Amino acid sequence: MAPICNSPDVVIDPDTRIREAQLSVVSRMKAAPEKARSTLRTCGEVNEGLACRITQGKFNAVLDLGPGMGGNATGPSPGFFGRAAIAGCVAIAVKMHAAREGLRFNHVDVAVEMDFDDSALFGISGGSAGPLDTRLYIEIETNADSGIVKDLVSRVLEMDPWFLALRDPQNVSSEVKTVPFIWSQ
Repeated sequence: MAPICNSPDVVIDPDTRIREAQLSVVSRMKAAPEKARSTLRTCGEVNEGLACRITQGKFNAVLDLGPGMGGNATGPSPGFFGRAAIAGCVAIAVKMHAAREGLRFNHVDVAVEMDFDDSALFGISGGSAGPLDTRLYIEIETNADSGIVKDLVSRVLEMDPWFLALRDPQNVSSEVKTVPFIWSQ
């Protein structure tokens, strides 16, 4: 008889894999809470034009604006990634918490809508350039009781980093450093 643990024929259900990984992380964090804190650094660099190369560790992305704003549309706008962070973080968090609690969510769909005063971006109006109103639409395909699903989503939103980053005030600081430009021929 072949060992079951290493058998290539054994297929682990994705929700089981998610649940086991999540429970392992929770166990490690409970054992050493001080190790649960982290600092991430993401860098953006703009040279010619408006295209911005973003790097964080082994990952990179390009952000740009469209020709109407002076860019070349070589990548999505920064706003795309901001909304993507919220939609993706909420969708993933809902799915992982459901799996950890033994609920089967076949499909999680999150849409983020934001209203803006675009003139504020140019200092034309006295309004804020930040989102004026934000709406999340969450659709979940599941046979679980809707009350249980709504309770789970409510708890997830109270823990979701990017939903909370948008919703709650936080300490934000900035530091500006100038370096001389040296012309070389």
